[in-house]
Amino acid sequence: MVKRKLKKLVKHMIIFVIVVAVIVITTIASIITKVQSYGEKYIITLEELPKDSDSIIVLGAGIKNDGTPTDILKDRLETSIEVCEKSGNKTFILTGDHSREDYDEVRAMKNYVMENDIDEDKIFMDHAGFSTYESMYRAKEIFDVKKAIIVTNEYHLPRAIYIARKLGIEAYGVPSDKRGYMFMGSYKKRERLAQLKDFMYVNILKPEPTFLGETIPVSTSDGRITDDNKEL
Repeated sequence: MVKRKLKKLVKHMIIFVIVVAVIVITTIASIITKVQSYGEKYIITLEELPKDSDSIIVLGAGIKNDGTPTDILKDRLETSIEVCEKSGNKTFILTGDHSREDYDEVRAMKNYVMENDIDEDKIFMDHAGFSTYESMYRAKEIFDVKKAIIVTNEYHLPRAIYIARKLGIEAYGVPSDKRGYMFMGSYKKRERLAQLKDFMYVNILKPEPTFLGETIPVSTSDGRITDDNKEL
């Protein structure tokens, strides 16, 4: 009798665990699909660029040991120049990691952009773009961005757009993929987890970024004031 009851209890527990697991997996899949499908709606080509955006946001992607952009970052910057030429939008927000003296991602990005006859006062450096979420949050709160073109890789764009729009930026995205990249398979796998995390951030947790500061509107400010301030 005791054995039979124990067996029945174990069976019920297994069923319960399976049901919970199915609910959790279904919920996660639904969230990831929601972020992906929402962001994909606003991915555009160079021919579809809006003429009234206030900035081109370029998301960082690492630098080499010699301080120059990696191939994936170089292509993001090249694409941003193309967006600038096609749209007439001359204002850039270069956002990346400058958490250490010996690692200055945004300086490498600015140096690259400056080789293309862009006015320096139109280049804003976000030294504390430590994640996609923080970059979009700071674009809204520090740089007062209202309508932007985001430039990054196609796998990354849906999440970046989703975050930006949920934070109040009318964002569109242009993919920067110009070649094959090493480790792209692992980037895409990690992206699913990042989509889940950032869905929670923008809809539930809403954490502030590592650094905030005074507002520097891109529409009225000189980008050179952001040149050396790591908290910008």
